[in-house]
Amino acid sequence: MNDGSPDNSLDIAVQLAERDSHLVVVDLSRNFGHHRAMMAGLENATGELVFLVDSDLEEDPEWLLSFFDQMAAEKCDVVYGVQSKRKGGWFERFSGSLYYIIFNWLADIEHPKNMVTARLMTKRYVDALVSYREREIVISCLWVITGFKQSAQTVKKRTASPTTYSFFRKIDHLVNSVTSFSTKPLVLIFFIGMCIFVSSLMYTIKLVLTRLLLSEVPDGWTSVMVSIWMLGGMIISFVGVVGIYLAKVFSETKQRPNVIVRNVYGRSKQRNQLKI
Repeated sequence: MNDGSPDNSLDIAVQLAERDSHLVVVDLSRNFGHHRAMMAGLENATGELVFLVDSDLEEDPEWLLSFFDQMAAEKCDVVYGVQSKRKGGWFERFSGSLYYIIFNWLADIEHPKNMVTARLMTKRYVDALVSYREREIVISCLWVITGFKQSAQTVKKRTASPTTYSFFRKIDHLVNSVTSFSTKPLVLIFFIGMCIFVSSLMYTIKLVLTRLLLSEVPDGWTSVMVSIWMLGGMIISFVGVVGIYLAKVFSETKQRPNVIVRNVYGRSKQRNQLKI
């Protein structure tokens, strides 16, 4: 899958496809994103076993051999790689661990930590995976909820370079993942609102009893202004959470294709099998 690569990767891949009849290159019309490109590739995979791996060579293609041995030994449908230790400095490792803690608490699934792209899958698992029709794709979560018997294998990436996912990109990915696979934020909004209502009601009763029984007039406007700003900020943030869910509904109802294919290079019969 060529997901709008800006260098000469497509030319190299096409040259390889011309020499090797087993290689098929699907060229997307632009960059649609990592997750959508992977899903498009899986939709066009025809093998009884499908090995998914990034082409940047951070993940060794040779992992296929050990993945296959484990799949045969454990009779599972998926063998995926997990890193024993995240790459990057302390901040990357800390933010990565924090991401999984928050996500697994908020989401309705148990996402494995430090999972990599590389995985070996059976055809029946891939067929089930590509049956999802959603437009807001978080493929790592789809891997989990598809089910079947899945086994992890500890791997080590080649490079030790820092991750390209900045802290803010991780936050954006966390928000997208949680709102795609969990309604818990909406439930939390309801309970927080109820807690604020009950607390304010109890405080109101206290003020009324203090005024009637002790004839004490509440003084000070600082606490009033702080509470107004605090509640105002909470209301705006809660509306924002609801807005995120509405935006996802808006995106799904448009039913736009996940990817658009510009060309397919390789065996001609593969072109007839291409799905968009």
